[in-house]
Amino acid sequence: MKAILFSLIFISGFFLKESTDAKDFDRQAFYDAVKSESVKAIDTQIAAVQSSGLKDKDAFEGTLLMKKAGLVKGTKNKLDLFKDGRIKLESAIKNNNSNTEYRFMRLIIQEHAPRIVKYRDELAADAAFIEKNFRNLSPDLQNIIINYSKESKTLKTTHLQ
Repeated sequence: MKAILFSLIFISGFFLKESTDAKDFDRQAFYDAVKSESVKAIDTQIAAVQSSGLKDKDAFEGTLLMKKAGLVKGTKNKLDLFKDGRIKLESAIKNNNSNTEYRFMRLIIQEHAPRIVKYRDELAADAAFIEKNFRNLSPDLQNIIINYSKESKTLKTTHLQ
């Protein structure tokens, strides 16, 4: 009886810990770092992602790495960071193609990526996917997307309502 009770407490504690860690992740701080021009802010968010309870950290970390690539010095360093980030984000999207937030992160990077890296093929498809699934998102993420769409050339605020 004690073993069963202990097992139930242990299992419920495990699930509670996992959900608490994911709740502790600050999406607004993540998107603020992506918008910033600060390597320090991006590194802080990479550490936050890595220590969070997010199910798929690769999409978030990949986005941050690609953003960081545009801010660091040295062509090789830029290309290596962008490539590593791209692999992580694209892998996360491949594993969960119906995740609207991952597609939004890719849209952000594609809109700001230099043409030389040839990372713009999914802009229209991602914008259409986000517009189609916008109403199913959390209010916090909806606000983030609306704020971004005010500056976006691809994602229009009028299509989100």
